[in-house]
Amino acid sequence: MKAFLTIALLVLSNSFMTLAWYGHLKFAEWKWFSKLGVLSIILISWGIALFEYLFQVPANRIGYSANGGPFSLVELKVIQEVITLLVFLGFSLLVFKTETFKLNHLIGGVFLVLAVYFIFKK
Repeated sequence: MKAFLTIALLVLSNSFMTLAWYGHLKFAEWKWFSKLGVLSIILISWGIALFEYLFQVPANRIGYSANGGPFSLVELKVIQEVITLLVFLGFSLLVFKTETFKLNHLIGGVFLVLAVYFIFKK
């Protein structure tokens, strides 16, 4: 249960972080948003990123083995990175329809899966 909760919280966390980091690039298409200066965009992104922390911190506390969770620190980090890339892939394909998924992306994904395998191998 803790493993599932940790992963679910990390997915939510990374969804907000991706929106904070890259959403403003798409939001610039909105007339009112395109008139904002970079400082305003940074403040809006910080506001969105706050939600990232509201999910990231509990995910790490629940999932960390020293707190009774199922994952070591390294395992938590690898899980988070893979989730980040998967969330970003979905975001870029759904929101930025000009992006394409290519063979080299698939090959890189296979290597990431292999990295996860080797990190979790006892």
